[in-house]
Amino acid sequence: MSILQLLLMATGLMTMMVLGYAALSGPSAGKESHRRLQAVRYRHAESTNVKVEAQYKKAVAARKPKLHQVAGSSSRIEALILRLHRTGKGWTLQQYLYASLGLSLTIAVIVYLRSHAALLSLGVGVFVGAGLPHMVVNYFIKKRVSSFTTKFPDAIELLVRGLRSGLPVTETLGVVASEVPGPVGEEFKLITDRIKVGKTMEDALQDTANRLDMAEFSFFCITLAIQRETGGNLAETLSNLSDVLRKRAQMKLKIRAMSSESKASAYIVGSLPFLVFTMIWFVNPVYIGGFFTEDRLIVAGLGGMVWMSIGAFIMAKMVSFEI
Repeated sequence: MSILQLLLMATGLMTMMVLGYAALSGPSAGKESHRRLQAVRYRHAESTNVKVEAQYKKAVAARKPKLHQVAGSSSRIEALILRLHRTGKGWTLQQYLYASLGLSLTIAVIVYLRSHAALLSLGVGVFVGAGLPHMVVNYFIKKRVSSFTTKFPDAIELLVRGLRSGLPVTETLGVVASEVPGPVGEEFKLITDRIKVGKTMEDALQDTANRLDMAEFSFFCITLAIQRETGGNLAETLSNLSDVLRKRAQMKLKIRAMSSESKASAYIVGSLPFLVFTMIWFVNPVYIGGFFTEDRLIVAGLGGMVWMSIGAFIMAKMVSFEI
Protein backbone atom coordinates (compact mmCIF):
# COMPACT_ATOMS: atom_id res chain seq x y z
CA MET A 1 0.00 0.00 0.00
CA SER A 2 1.45 3.36 -1.04
CA ILE A 3 1.87 6.46 1.11
CA LEU A 4 -0.89 8.25 -0.77
CA GLN A 5 -3.39 5.46 -0.10
CA LEU A 6 -2.51 5.45 3.62
CA LEU A 7 -2.94 9.21 3.74
CA LEU A 8 -6.33 9.03 2.06
CA MET A 9 -7.49 6.26 4.40
CA ALA A 10 -6.39 8.21 7.48
CA THR A 11 -8.16 11.34 6.23
CA GLY A 12 -11.34 9.37 5.55
CA LEU A 13 -11.32 7.76 8.99
CA MET A 14 -10.75 11.10 10.70
CA THR A 15 -13.60 12.66 8.72
CA MET A 16 -15.94 9.80 9.67
CA MET A 17 -15.03 10.18 13.36
CA VAL A 18 -15.68 13.93 13.31
CA LEU A 19 -19.01 13.53 11.50
CA GLY A 20 -20.06 10.72 13.86
CA TYR A 21 -19.27 12.80 16.92
CA ALA A 22 -21.16 15.79 15.52
CA ALA A 23 -24.17 13.63 14.70
CA LEU A 24 -24.35 11.71 17.99
CA SER A 25 -23.48 14.48 20.44
CA GLY A 26 -26.64 16.01 21.86
CA PRO A 27 -27.33 19.59 22.95
CA SER A 28 -25.62 21.02 25.99
CA ALA A 29 -27.56 20.40 29.21
CA GLY A 30 -26.39 23.68 30.72
CA LYS A 31 -27.55 25.76 27.76
CA GLU A 32 -30.91 23.99 27.67
CA SER A 33 -31.47 24.63 31.39
CA HIS A 34 -30.55 28.31 30.97
CA ARG A 35 -32.95 28.63 28.03
CA ARG A 36 -35.83 27.19 30.06
CA LEU A 37 -35.15 29.51 33.00
CA GLN A 38 -35.12 32.51 30.66
CA ALA A 39 -38.42 31.41 29.11
CA VAL A 40 -40.04 31.14 32.56
CA ARG A 41 -38.71 34.59 33.52
CA TYR A 42 -40.09 36.20 30.37
CA ARG A 43 -43.46 34.48 30.78
CA HIS A 44 -44.15 35.59 34.36
CA ALA A 45 -42.34 38.95 34.54
CA GLU A 46 -44.38 42.15 34.96
CA SER A 47 -41.69 44.65 33.95
CA THR A 48 -42.17 46.47 30.64
CA ASN A 49 -38.47 46.15 29.78
CA VAL A 50 -38.61 42.39 30.25
CA LYS A 51 -41.71 42.14 28.08
CA VAL A 52 -40.04 44.15 25.30
CA GLU A 53 -36.97 41.93 25.53
CA ALA A 54 -39.17 38.85 25.32
CA GLN A 55 -40.92 40.21 22.24
CA TYR A 56 -37.56 41.01 20.66
CA LYS A 57 -36.29 37.46 21.22
CA LYS A 58 -39.55 36.08 19.86
CA ALA A 59 -39.25 38.19 16.70
CA VAL A 60 -35.63 37.15 16.21
CA ALA A 61 -36.52 33.47 16.63
CA ALA A 62 -39.40 33.78 14.16
CA ARG A 63 -37.09 35.31 11.54
CA LYS A 64 -34.14 33.00 12.09
CA PRO A 65 -33.89 30.18 9.51
CA LYS A 66 -34.52 26.73 10.93
CA LEU A 67 -31.75 24.18 11.22
CA HIS A 68 -32.97 22.16 8.24
CA GLN A 69 -33.21 25.24 6.05
CA VAL A 70 -30.47 26.70 3.91
CA ALA A 71 -30.33 30.47 3.36
CA GLY A 72 -33.99 30.87 4.32
CA SER A 73 -35.21 28.07 2.03
CA SER A 74 -36.51 24.55 2.47
CA SER A 75 -33.95 22.76 0.25
CA ARG A 76 -30.54 23.32 -1.31
CA ILE A 77 -32.04 23.69 -4.79
CA GLU A 78 -34.34 26.42 -3.53
CA ALA A 79 -31.38 28.01 -1.73
CA LEU A 80 -29.44 28.12 -5.01
CA ILE A 81 -32.44 29.71 -6.74
CA LEU A 82 -32.61 32.32 -3.97
CA ARG A 83 -28.90 33.05 -4.35
CA LEU A 84 -29.35 33.57 -8.09
CA HIS A 85 -32.27 35.89 -7.40
CA ARG A 86 -30.19 37.92 -4.94
CA THR A 87 -27.72 38.73 -7.69
CA GLY A 88 -30.39 40.80 -9.47
CA LYS A 89 -29.22 39.48 -12.86
CA GLY A 90 -32.21 37.30 -13.70
CA TRP A 91 -30.13 34.13 -14.00
CA THR A 92 -31.99 30.81 -13.93
CA LEU A 93 -30.98 27.54 -12.34
CA GLN A 94 -30.59 25.88 -15.77
CA GLN A 95 -28.21 28.60 -16.95
CA TYR A 96 -26.12 28.23 -13.80
CA LEU A 97 -25.89 24.45 -14.15
CA TYR A 98 -25.04 24.63 -17.86
CA ALA A 99 -22.33 27.22 -17.19
CA SER A 100 -20.83 25.09 -14.40
CA LEU A 101 -20.87 21.93 -16.54
CA GLY A 102 -19.35 23.66 -19.58
CA LEU A 103 -16.62 25.26 -17.49
CA SER A 104 -15.80 21.94 -15.81
CA LEU A 105 -15.45 20.13 -19.15
CA THR A 106 -13.33 22.91 -20.67
CA ILE A 107 -10.89 23.05 -17.75
CA ALA A 108 -10.70 19.25 -17.53
CA VAL A 109 -9.82 18.95 -21.23
CA ILE A 110 -7.16 21.70 -21.01
CA VAL A 111 -5.51 20.14 -17.94
CA TYR A 112 -5.61 16.66 -19.48
CA LEU A 113 -3.91 17.86 -22.66
CA ARG A 114 -1.09 19.32 -20.57
CA SER A 115 -0.65 16.64 -17.89
CA HIS A 116 -2.23 13.43 -19.35
CA ALA A 117 -3.50 12.66 -15.81
CA ALA A 118 -7.18 11.73 -16.00
CA LEU A 119 -7.97 11.87 -12.27
CA LEU A 120 -6.15 15.16 -11.81
CA SER A 121 -7.93 16.69 -14.81
CA LEU A 122 -11.30 15.54 -13.52
CA GLY A 123 -10.63 16.89 -10.03
CA VAL A 124 -9.41 20.28 -11.27
CA GLY A 125 -12.33 20.54 -13.69
CA VAL A 126 -14.90 19.77 -10.99
CA PHE A 127 -13.22 22.14 -8.54
CA VAL A 128 -13.11 25.06 -11.00
CA GLY A 129 -16.56 24.32 -12.45
CA ALA A 130 -18.15 24.28 -9.00
CA GLY A 131 -16.06 27.03 -7.40
CA LEU A 132 -15.78 29.74 -10.03
CA PRO A 133 -19.55 30.18 -10.70
CA HIS A 134 -20.11 30.16 -6.93
CA MET A 135 -17.55 32.95 -6.52
CA VAL A 136 -19.13 34.95 -9.36
CA VAL A 137 -22.57 34.65 -7.76
CA ASN A 138 -21.09 35.69 -4.41
CA TYR A 139 -19.50 38.75 -6.03
CA PHE A 140 -22.77 39.97 -7.54
CA ILE A 141 -24.68 39.23 -4.32
CA LYS A 142 -22.21 41.31 -2.30
CA LYS A 143 -22.39 44.09 -4.87
CA ARG A 144 -26.19 44.17 -4.70
CA VAL A 145 -26.18 43.95 -0.90
CA SER A 146 -23.76 46.89 -0.76
CA SER A 147 -26.04 48.91 -3.02
CA PHE A 148 -29.05 47.96 -0.87
CA THR A 149 -27.42 48.92 2.43
CA THR A 150 -26.30 52.25 0.95
CA LYS A 151 -29.82 53.28 -0.08
CA PHE A 152 -31.76 51.59 2.72
CA PRO A 153 -31.30 54.38 5.35
CA ASP A 154 -32.60 56.88 2.79
CA ALA A 155 -35.63 54.66 2.24
CA ILE A 156 -36.29 54.54 5.99
CA GLU A 157 -36.01 58.34 6.17
CA LEU A 158 -38.59 58.54 3.38
CA LEU A 159 -40.84 56.22 5.40
CA VAL A 160 -40.40 58.48 8.43
CA ARG A 161 -41.40 61.59 6.47
CA GLY A 162 -44.46 59.81 5.10
CA LEU A 163 -45.55 58.64 8.55
CA ARG A 164 -45.09 62.11 10.04
CA SER A 165 -47.21 63.59 7.25
CA GLY A 166 -50.08 61.24 8.20
CA LEU A 167 -49.79 58.45 5.61
CA PRO A 168 -50.32 54.82 6.69
CA VAL A 169 -47.43 52.36 6.62
CA THR A 170 -48.64 50.53 3.50
CA GLU A 171 -48.86 53.79 1.54
CA THR A 172 -45.35 54.83 2.57
CA LEU A 173 -44.05 51.45 1.41
CA GLY A 174 -45.50 52.19 -2.02
CA VAL A 175 -43.86 55.63 -2.03
CA VAL A 176 -40.47 54.04 -1.28
CA ALA A 177 -41.02 51.50 -4.08
CA SER A 178 -41.63 54.27 -6.62
CA GLU A 179 -39.13 56.89 -5.43
CA VAL A 180 -35.99 54.96 -4.39
CA PRO A 181 -34.00 53.48 -7.31
CA GLY A 182 -31.99 50.28 -7.34
CA PRO A 183 -32.45 47.11 -5.28
CA VAL A 184 -34.31 48.92 -2.47
CA GLY A 185 -37.07 50.07 -4.80
CA GLU A 186 -37.27 46.62 -6.42
CA GLU A 187 -37.67 44.81 -3.11
CA PHE A 188 -40.24 47.27 -1.75
CA LYS A 189 -42.15 46.95 -5.03
CA LEU A 190 -42.35 43.20 -4.43
CA ILE A 191 -43.58 43.85 -0.88
CA THR A 192 -46.35 46.17 -2.05
CA ASP A 193 -47.35 43.68 -4.78
CA ARG A 194 -47.72 40.93 -2.18
CA ILE A 195 -49.84 43.19 0.01
CA LYS A 196 -52.09 44.04 -2.97
CA VAL A 197 -52.80 40.36 -3.69
CA GLY A 198 -53.97 39.74 -0.12
CA LYS A 199 -50.92 39.04 2.04
CA THR A 200 -50.51 40.81 5.33
CA MET A 201 -47.70 43.31 5.73
CA GLU A 202 -45.94 41.04 8.26
CA ASP A 203 -45.97 38.06 5.88
CA ALA A 204 -44.77 40.19 2.95
CA LEU A 205 -41.92 41.59 5.02
CA GLN A 206 -41.07 38.12 6.32
CA ASP A 207 -40.83 36.71 2.78
CA THR A 208 -38.51 39.51 1.73
CA ALA A 209 -36.37 39.10 4.87
CA ASN A 210 -35.98 35.38 4.16
CA ARG A 211 -34.93 36.04 0.57
CA LEU A 212 -32.54 38.89 1.29
CA ASP A 213 -30.99 37.33 4.42
CA MET A 214 -29.63 40.73 5.49
CA ALA A 215 -29.18 41.99 9.03
CA GLU A 216 -30.27 45.52 8.12
CA PHE A 217 -33.62 44.44 6.72
CA SER A 218 -34.11 42.02 9.62
CA PHE A 219 -33.63 44.97 12.01
CA PHE A 220 -36.34 46.81 10.09
CA CYS A 221 -38.78 43.87 10.33
CA ILE A 222 -38.05 43.35 14.03
CA THR A 223 -38.63 47.06 14.70
CA LEU A 224 -42.05 46.94 13.04
CA ALA A 225 -42.97 43.73 14.89
CA ILE A 226 -42.02 45.10 18.31
CA GLN A 227 -43.76 48.43 17.65
CA ARG A 228 -46.94 46.62 16.63
CA GLU A 229 -46.92 44.63 19.89
CA THR A 230 -45.82 47.36 22.32
CA GLY A 231 -47.05 50.56 20.63
CA GLY A 232 -45.24 53.87 20.52
CA ASN A 233 -44.10 56.41 17.95
CA LEU A 234 -43.21 54.40 14.85
CA ALA A 235 -41.72 57.41 13.04
CA GLU A 236 -39.33 58.12 15.90
CA THR A 237 -38.34 54.45 16.14
CA LEU A 238 -37.61 54.23 12.42
CA SER A 239 -35.64 57.48 12.55
CA ASN A 240 -33.43 56.00 15.28
CA LEU A 241 -33.04 52.82 13.23
CA SER A 242 -31.93 54.86 10.20
CA ASP A 243 -29.30 56.61 12.31
CA VAL A 244 -28.05 53.25 13.66
CA LEU A 245 -27.78 51.79 10.15
CA ARG A 246 -25.82 54.80 8.91
CA LYS A 247 -23.36 54.51 11.79
CA ARG A 248 -23.10 50.76 11.18
CA ALA A 249 -22.23 51.39 7.52
CA GLN A 250 -19.60 53.96 8.53
CA MET A 251 -18.03 51.50 10.96
CA LYS A 252 -17.87 48.87 8.21
CA LEU A 253 -16.07 51.30 5.93
CA LYS A 254 -13.55 52.14 8.67
CA ILE A 255 -12.87 48.45 9.30
CA ARG A 256 -12.47 47.82 5.55
CA ALA A 257 -9.94 50.65 5.30
CA MET A 258 -7.97 49.43 8.33
CA SER A 259 -7.84 45.81 7.14
CA SER A 260 -7.21 46.48 3.43
CA GLU A 261 -3.42 46.23 3.76
CA SER A 262 -3.65 42.89 5.58
CA LYS A 263 -6.08 41.54 3.00
CA ALA A 264 -3.83 42.59 0.12
CA SER A 265 -0.85 40.88 1.76
CA ALA A 266 -2.89 37.73 2.32
CA TYR A 267 -4.03 37.64 -1.32
CA ILE A 268 -0.46 38.07 -2.60
CA VAL A 269 1.07 35.50 -0.23
CA GLY A 270 -1.72 33.00 -0.87
CA SER A 271 -1.77 33.25 -4.66
CA LEU A 272 1.99 33.50 -5.33
CA PRO A 273 2.81 29.75 -4.93
CA PHE A 274 0.00 28.75 -7.29
CA LEU A 275 1.00 31.35 -9.88
CA VAL A 276 4.65 30.26 -9.79
CA PHE A 277 3.66 26.58 -10.01
CA THR A 278 1.41 27.25 -13.02
CA MET A 279 4.05 29.33 -14.80
CA ILE A 280 6.75 26.68 -14.32
CA TRP A 281 4.33 23.97 -15.43
CA PHE A 282 3.60 25.76 -18.70
CA VAL A 283 7.26 26.64 -19.31
CA ASN A 284 8.82 23.29 -18.36
CA PRO A 285 6.24 20.54 -17.67
CA VAL A 286 8.90 17.81 -17.25
CA TYR A 287 10.65 19.65 -14.41
CA ILE A 288 7.54 19.84 -12.28
CA GLY A 289 5.71 16.78 -13.58
CA GLY A 290 6.82 14.68 -10.60
CA PHE A 291 4.11 16.29 -8.47
CA PHE A 292 1.55 14.39 -10.55
CA THR A 293 3.24 10.96 -10.62
CA GLU A 294 5.52 10.38 -7.58
CA ASP A 295 3.87 9.51 -4.28
CA ARG A 296 6.27 11.47 -2.09
CA LEU A 297 5.90 14.64 -4.13
CA ILE A 298 2.12 14.24 -4.18
CA VAL A 299 2.05 13.94 -0.37
CA ALA A 300 4.38 16.94 -0.05
CA GLY A 301 2.19 19.00 -2.35
CA LEU A 302 -1.00 18.04 -0.50
CA GLY A 303 0.67 18.82 2.84
CA GLY A 304 1.77 22.23 1.59
CA MET A 305 -1.75 23.01 0.36
CA VAL A 306 -3.20 22.00 3.75
CA TRP A 307 -0.79 24.26 5.65
CA MET A 308 -1.42 27.12 3.24
CA SER A 309 -5.18 26.66 3.69
CA ILE A 310 -4.76 26.80 7.48
CA GLY A 311 -2.72 29.99 7.20
CA ALA A 312 -5.23 31.59 4.83
CA PHE A 313 -8.07 30.65 7.18
CA ILE A 314 -6.28 32.20 10.17
CA MET A 315 -5.51 35.40 8.25
CA ALA A 316 -9.13 35.62 7.07
CA LYS A 317 -10.38 35.31 10.66
CA MET A 318 -7.93 37.96 11.85
CA VAL A 319 -9.27 40.58 9.43
CA SER A 320 -12.94 39.54 9.64
CA PHE A 321 -15.14 41.59 12.02
CA GLU A 322 -18.85 41.30 12.68
CA ILE A 323 -20.67 44.61 13.11
